[in-house]
Amino acid sequence: MTVRQVGSIQSAPEPLDSCALRPAALMMHPERLAALQPSRISATRAFMQQLIEERWSFRKVRFDINADGVGEALYHIEAPGNWVLSVPVLSFKPTQKGRTLRIIGTAWDMMAALVEGRISEADFETMRQEAPKLYHGRSTPGTLTWFRANRSARFFDDSVAVLAAGSQPDAEKLWNAGYAMRNTGVNGNGAFGTRTFRVLESDHPLRGSLAAEMLSAYMMRIFSIDLMNHLARMAGGDTAVELDPAMARYLGVGNASAMGLMHFTNNWPKLINRWMLVREKCIARAKMLDLNADPEPLDRLITLTERAITYRKEDTTHYIRYPSGAKLAAELSCVHADLCRLRSQLKAGALEVSAPFSGFCASVEERFHPHTTETLLSLMIDLVPAYADQQVKTLIVNEEAIGAPEMATDELQDLLRAEYAWAFEMDLGAPEARHFIWYKSRNAEEPRRGPRTDIDEKHELVLDVPRLVVELDAALGAAPPGQSVSRFLIDNPDLRQIVTRIQSLSGLPYHTPHADIMHRDFIPAHITKLLNSGLHGLDKTVDAMDRGICGVLFQGAPLPEEIASGTADMDWANPARPGRAKS
Repeated sequence: MTVRQVGSIQSAPEPLDSCALRPAALMMHPERLAALQPSRISATRAFMQQLIEERWSFRKVRFDINADGVGEALYHIEAPGNWVLSVPVLSFKPTQKGRTLRIIGTAWDMMAALVEGRISEADFETMRQEAPKLYHGRSTPGTLTWFRANRSARFFDDSVAVLAAGSQPDAEKLWNAGYAMRNTGVNGNGAFGTRTFRVLESDHPLRGSLAAEMLSAYMMRIFSIDLMNHLARMAGGDTAVELDPAMARYLGVGNASAMGLMHFTNNWPKLINRWMLVREKCIARAKMLDLNADPEPLDRLITLTERAITYRKEDTTHYIRYPSGAKLAAELSCVHADLCRLRSQLKAGALEVSAPFSGFCASVEERFHPHTTETLLSLMIDLVPAYADQQVKTLIVNEEAIGAPEMATDELQDLLRAEYAWAFEMDLGAPEARHFIWYKSRNAEEPRRGPRTDIDEKHELVLDVPRLVVELDAALGAAPPGQSVSRFLIDNPDLRQIVTRIQSLSGLPYHTPHADIMHRDFIPAHITKLLNSGLHGLDKTVDAMDRGICGVLFQGAPLPEEIASGTADMDWANPARPGRAKS
C-alpha cells in the first residue's frame, strides 16, 4: 500500500530566504552533525524512492550454489529507458582464515560486481579471476562497483536451520541482529578500473549521488535472503519454508565505517555542503507550511512521530555516546503530545499564526536533546515530498577545485576572515590541540590516528584546515598590498592547496566541520555518524571507541517483487517489528 503524498506545498514561495536556514555556526559543529538523522533525502531513502516510482525489475537468472554455500549467482536488473544491469555473484564457504572486519581481509562470504548490460560469460570469467584479488585486480569495461559482504554470525546459520525445519526464525534474534549480511566494502568510481561516476550518461539510472553504492548494498540484501532460502531448501527439502516477507522486509544490510570517512569530508566538501543545504532548505520549506489552509501536514507529522516513537521504543541497541532509543522515545512522546495540542488548537480555530511549525521547532530545540530535534526535523522533510525529491536531484556535484589567481591578496584575506572565523577562535597552540596525527597504517591499509609524540610528522594524512587557514592568514598579512594571488603563490607554493580550496568553496556555508581534528578531545565518530546516518541513511548507529560507527541500511525497505509489481510501500522508514501493526 502506498501513502498519498501531501500536495499543498507547491504554493510556498521560492526561493527561500537564506535567513530561514540555520547558520553554519550551529550546524557544522561535530556534535550537531552527529545528531542528524536519516530522512527522505538520505541516499537509501532517495534511491528506494526512485526504484519504487520507476518500478525496477530484479530477476534471478541463475543460482548455482551448493550446500556449503559455494558457487555462483547472476541477477539482471531492468531500469527505465531500456537500461539493463548485471550482478554476478561469487559465493564462498565461510572461513575464519583471512577473515577480518578490515579492508585488508582476504576472505569473504560473497563478492559481486555491478555491471552495465547483460554480462558475457567471458566477462564473468574475468570477474571470477580478478575480483578475489581485490586491490591487485582489474574490473571489466562497464563495471560500476565491486562489493563484498559476510554473513551475520548472530542470525544467518541459525535462521537457515530453523527455515529448513519448517519454522520461522526467532523474532528476538532478528530484532537484535537486524541483518543477515554485513557490508565489508563497496568500491567504484574508478577503483580497480571501474567507470568513473562523473562520466555516466545524463539518463543513466545510477546517475544520482551514491546511487551505484546504494544499489550494491541493496543487492547484498537480496542475495542474503535468497541464499538463506536456498540453503534451507537444500537442507530441509519439502519441509523447508521461505523467510516470511515481513521478516525479510525487516532485515537490512549491516554496515560499519571508521576514520576513513574523514577523507570523505576532505575530498567531497561541495557534496557535504550541497547535502546540508538541501536538508536545511527542505526543513525551512516545511516550517513555512500554512496549516490553516491545509491541516493535512500536521496530521501526517503526528503519524510519522508515532512511528518514530515505536521504532525507538523497540530499539534496544546499546549506545555509548549517543542517546538511547528509550530516551529518544520518551522525548518524542512529549513532542507528540505538543503536536496533538497544536492540532486541537487548529481544529478549534485558535491558531494565531498560519505557519506555526517555525515557532514549534524553536521550542523543541530549547527543551530537548539535539538528536530529538533533528529526528523531528528529518520527519518534517516528508511534509514537502515533491520539493525534497526535486532537491535531491541537485546532489550531483563537481568537486573540481578551481582557484582565482587574479584575486588580490587583501581580498583573499577578507574572504578568509569572513568565512573561517571559527578557525581563528580556536586555541591551536595549546598542547592538547596538537595531540594527534593522522596516518595510513602499513599493515591495515587504512587511515589511523595516533599521538604525535609516537609518529613521524611526515606521515600527516588528513587536511588540517584550521591551521592551514591561520598559516595562510599570516602569510597574506606579510604580502605587499594589492599583490595578486598568482604572485603570492610563486613565493608561497606550499599554500596553493589551501588557497585553491578556500577560493573554490567561497560562498558555500556548510562544506567543512568546525573542528580541530588534531585535538585530544576530537571525536571522529561524530563525522562518521554524519555521513553514515544523515547522508547515507543508516539507522541504529552506535559508536565504537569514538572512532567507528555501526548501523543498518534498508531496514523495512520493500522487497524486489514489491518494487516490480507496484505494491511497494513508499512509507517504509522506521518499521515496526514484524507482527506489530504500524501506527
